[in-house]
Amino acid sequence: MKITINQALQQAVAAHQKNKFTEAEKIYRAILQIHPMHTAVNSNLGVMFYKLGRLEEAQSCYKKLITQKPNHAESHCNLGVILQELNKLKDSEISFKKAIELKPNYELAHNNLGNTLKKLGRSEEAATSYKVAIALKSDYVEAFYNLSVLLQEIDSLESSEEICKKAIMLKPDYAEIYNNLGITLQKLGKIEEAEVNYKKAIHFKSKYVDAHFNLSQIKNFIKEDKQFVQLQDLYLDQNLDNEQRCQICFALGKAFEDLNQLDKSFKYYCEGNAHRKKSIIYDASQDIKLFNQLKKSYPNIKKSTLKTANLPNEPKLIFIVGMPRSGTTLLEQIISAHSEVSGAGELFYVEKFGDDAARGISKINSNTLLDIRKKYFQKLKELSIEKHIITDKMTMNFRYIGLICATFPDAKIVHIKRNSAATCWGNYKQLFFNKESFHYSYNLDDTVKYYALYQNLMKFWGEHCGDRVYNINYEELTENQEVETNKLIQYLELKWEEGCLSPQDNKRSVSTASSKQIRQKIYQGSSQKWKKFEPFLNDKFNHLENDL
Repeated sequence: MKITINQALQQAVAAHQKNKFTEAEKIYRAILQIHPMHTAVNSNLGVMFYKLGRLEEAQSCYKKLITQKPNHAESHCNLGVILQELNKLKDSEISFKKAIELKPNYELAHNNLGNTLKKLGRSEEAATSYKVAIALKSDYVEAFYNLSVLLQEIDSLESSEEICKKAIMLKPDYAEIYNNLGITLQKLGKIEEAEVNYKKAIHFKSKYVDAHFNLSQIKNFIKEDKQFVQLQDLYLDQNLDNEQRCQICFALGKAFEDLNQLDKSFKYYCEGNAHRKKSIIYDASQDIKLFNQLKKSYPNIKKSTLKTANLPNEPKLIFIVGMPRSGTTLLEQIISAHSEVSGAGELFYVEKFGDDAARGISKINSNTLLDIRKKYFQKLKELSIEKHIITDKMTMNFRYIGLICATFPDAKIVHIKRNSAATCWGNYKQLFFNKESFHYSYNLDDTVKYYALYQNLMKFWGEHCGDRVYNINYEELTENQEVETNKLIQYLELKWEEGCLSPQDNKRSVSTASSKQIRQKIYQGSSQKWKKFEPFLNDKFNHLENDL
């Protein structure tokens, strides 16, 4: 018996609701053969495709809906979500703004627009969108959460803490907000309070992998530790995705290290790195090419070096460079403990605006360097830093020392070097969340090779612009703190202040993996900790050189 379109639609919806997606899709498509612009079918298919991760097909469905109903705000909003996930951010912004134009009080569209603007790096506009969403719906906990994450990420930490607490009042069992509050408190150096909030996140969501990882990094595991048991159970959970499994392995690596079960610790660190490596494509030849380009293009950059006398009055910069996990955070804490200095943390502006010039890809002349400098200071101005001396401790700027010397002739450059084996092991055992910047660190052989490239490049910079770079040794700094700190402050042409000897008391926020360690007094011997794993390393560090 022949059925009607409405009957077929009812069958499709019934199958859809029972998650029988193949059957539902077959019927939906049959209806579209007869009525290609059927509103309900395109809407349902859009929802289904989105749920299944078939985003291009979902996008097509919503575009058909909008063609048929151009004033339907919800369709524009749904399309915006799909475009956002496809990383078509400009188009996503247009869709959300169209939804808001059609429906000004549409709080969901305002919130979603905030998410897109955040991804576009337009933090102030994103914050405004979240605040509008909250104004329209005072109990909109998701918007509170999104705003708190944004504020935390731009280091407006007291504001983030306040928003988190408001969200908790609205929804006391909101695990995600406890986790974000934990991150915020950790950045503020309130480690014990951070631990409490990570534990609350896990209490309300026992399989919350992010919270488990965050907690594991700031606590010391003991025998019969409840979280230790939870981590081992989570490790056996077959529903974890690759990134979650990666985090659990690193957390277990840390736990077994705390318990001095080093064979198991090493096993989990290796497995965690292997999982992370699955999610990236790393070709060491690309780094070799990059480092060669940097050396080859430097003579042309040097010829275009800007003249200090011709530069406008701008903040004085201190670039802190070195391999990750070599002590750059400690160094920034020491320097920014000075009353005249603000620590800006890891700024990506040199690479963003200067990479093509540094590699010789773009034309190099004084105007090129002036443009890089202008863009750098424009971004710096957005941070609203009051003090006139500012540190930029983007570690990987060691690659751009030649460009920095030519573009910022009035800047100070401090390079910290640490025991090579300690540095390489520190990179390998650390799960970096910016996975692309540290792509070399998920394999020990790759890490050792990258370290050799770093050493070679630093020798090149030493030969060509060594007079601009102040080298400080991490081990010497920890063993002779006052002497080395005094010499550093003299190089920076600052007046001596006793506060520089107590970096643990520096209250500025810290976002790096060292956020717990730098809240402690400087201690000696940390560069020897790698040696307890030496039996498992198969002599991989034997040929590392410590002289730079």
